[in-house]
Formats: sequence, C-alpha cells, structure tokens
Amino acid sequence: MKSAFPPPLNYRQYFAVKALPEPWIMDFLFKEHGFGFDCSSIAELAMARALGAKGDDIIYSSNNTSPEEFAFASKDGGSVLNLDDISFIPLVPVFPKRIFFRLNPGKRITTPEGNVIGDPYYSKYGITYEQIIPAYKAAIQRGATEFGIHIMICSNDLCAKHPVRVARFALDVTAMIFRKLGKKVDRIDIGGGFGIPYKPADRELNIEWVGAEISKLFCGFAAQHGWMPMLMTECGRYLTGPHGILVNPVLHVMQKYRHFIGVAAAMTGCPRPAFYGAYHHADFLTPKGNLRRGPRHFTNIVGPMCEDWDRLTAKSSARECPKCGHIERKNGERLLPWSIREGDISVTGNCAAHSAAMGGTYNWQLLLMALFDQDGTNENTIMIRRAQTMEDLIRPIILPPGVREKLKRMLRS
Repeated sequence: MKSAFPPPLNYRQYFAVKALPEPWIMDFLFKEHGFGFDCSSIAELAMARALGAKGDDIIYSSNNTSPEEFAFASKDGGSVLNLDDISFIPLVPVFPKRIFFRLNPGKRITTPEGNVIGDPYYSKYGITYEQIIPAYKAAIQRGATEFGIHIMICSNDLCAKHPVRVARFALDVTAMIFRKLGKKVDRIDIGGGFGIPYKPADRELNIEWVGAEISKLFCGFAAQHGWMPMLMTECGRYLTGPHGILVNPVLHVMQKYRHFIGVAAAMTGCPRPAFYGAYHHADFLTPKGNLRRGPRHFTNIVGPMCEDWDRLTAKSSARECPKCGHIERKNGERLLPWSIREGDISVTGNCAAHSAAMGGTYNWQLLLMALFDQDGTNENTIMIRRAQTMEDLIRPIILPPGVREKLKRMLRS
C-alpha cells in the first residue's frame, strides 16, 4: 500500500481496527509500518492509545455516537474526529481544531452490485451532499480551523475504478468548499473497502493502477489550486484478510437429504457466510497433511451450533460461477472431494478480517484461540488469543446464590 501511493502524494494508511482487533497485529502495523488506526468504539480507542497512538495517529469515525464516546475521544491527546451526522456538532464537548465529516454522496456515485454497505442513498452513514456547507459552517463557528472529508461507500470492492471515482468526487467537493467558504480541506480519506479475491476466479485489485490514477488527480488539483490535500485510506480487510486461515477438525461426514461435512467451528470463527452469503475457499487435508483430491460432489460445510445458518458454505450464496466450474450452488452447496473423512483438517482461507472479530457465542459456543506467525517462517508462532473457556463465558453473569460454586466444581472435575 505504501509503495502504491508514493510521493508527491502525502499518504497515510489507518488500519481499520474492527477488521482484526488483535493488539499484536495493531502493534506490528503501527510500530513497524507507521500506520495509524481507524477506530469506531471506546475499546478500540483505548487499545490504540495503549499501544502509543495519539492525536493524528487515530481517526475516530463516530456512528450514532454517545456523549461518553465523544468525551473519551477528546482525552489523552485526542484523536481526529470524523462526524457522521450534522446533529452531532453541538454535542461534542471539546470541539477539536481539526474536524472531518463523513459524506454520503447519495445517488451521485453508483456502487457495484452486491456491495455489502448497500446503496449509499439508503445507508445509515454520513451527512448528505446538501448538508456539506452547513456542516462546515457550524464546525467553524465551534472553533474548527483544519478540515478533512471522508467518503466510503463500498466494502470488499475489486473494481479499481471505484476508489478513483471516490477520490475524484472528494476533490470536487474540496474545491466547492474552498470556493464557497474560503477554507482548505487539507485531508481526504477515501475510506477502506479495497477488496481481496475470495474466490479462485477473482482477480486481485490492481492497487498500483489505483495509486497512479489518484496521484494524477491530486497532482492536477495541486496545479489548479496551489495545494495538495493529504490522502488517507483506512483499509483493514485488504491488509490482513488474505493472511489468516481458520483450521478445523472434521467431526462428522453426514448424509441426510443433502450431504454435510461437520467441522468444529463455523460461525464462531467465520460468520461472514451466514451474515452476507459470503464465499470462503476451503481445502481439506488428511491427518498426515496431504491435500484431499479426486472426484467431487456437492456438499455443505456446517458447524455444531443449534442454528441452521451455522455454515462455512452459505445458504444464500453467490451465483454459480462458470469460471470456477460451478464451485458453489445458489443454495451454498460446494464441490468438494468425496474422499473427505472424519479426522481430516478443514482449512478455510481469507479469515483474518471480519471473521474472528465478528464471531459470537450464540448457543454458548466458545470462541477460538488465535495464533500469529511473527516472521512468516512458522518457527516463531505465538498464541495471541487463548481459547475461551466456559468460566470466561459465565464470569460476567449475575448467578443465583450457590450456582457459581457448583459450576466451578463441575468444571474442575
């Protein structure tokens, strides 16, 4: 990412913490690569600050924000505040000198079919185009002197033209604000949303082309207006998504009206197929580590929850893909080898973003451990999150008298 947006662009990437809120990963990206943090909760803010980030290192994107969040965002060196609604302006207790607004372009920019965020016009995010000038005027009245603009309308987008289109629109809005208010918007955040190839037939996002085209736009703006805004992105999935796998033992191979492969964890480790109908590629290894091959048939990969959506092959799935040899049917069934057996290992790819972070304990299924390979050699792998226990699950619950002690005795036995 850093090489894709070289000088003369003044560029900084802010890691979207929600994609993978693991302190080891955050620390690595902040200290080794100089990335900032895109936070959207008090807990994310607190962790970013504990790792040494402050002020311009953090952009806090408010969304239906409580007074407590605004107060916390202003403490300990503050953060770059990105307001999501014009009504929030009078609610910020300590108004910062630098302020961002998240702009929703409505129908002014088209989005790709299947965009997870949805049509911007119906989205909960951002001020409207008509509110831009009133919003900045109100911020100026509260003492703001430095300004930014944030636009993010897509998620997991593999089309290189879309981030360029967003950057062009943001520059047009920047010129309009300067023309009407005489104020420079000196930072432009085009959000995250850069996609990764989840399916074997998907092509990678051509980020070098994206960077080159955006650089042309920014240089053209600088030639016309005499200054160049800073460019910011806040990618999470693009940075981490391809670099994590969900490893599962195969518990059962079952034949009902349809065929099923039962693994130890699905929604607890990767709920995206259940939430979005998302595709995650899966391979199966024998206990000795050899890849299962041979004749294939349509089957489902399911977890142990008492919930029919607990699957790694989504029920409401993507369309059939001729390029992949009809890898997945519309009902989620996928072509996998007949030779898969109990005791095999399921390896599900692209699970390092919006997977474990979105996992939950419905049905009181326990969350999984996480391992981090620090240098890519597999020789310095450490556990960065231990497996959840039943005691962890019940600790916050107010139990009737005597029940906690009985449960502890049961767990010890």
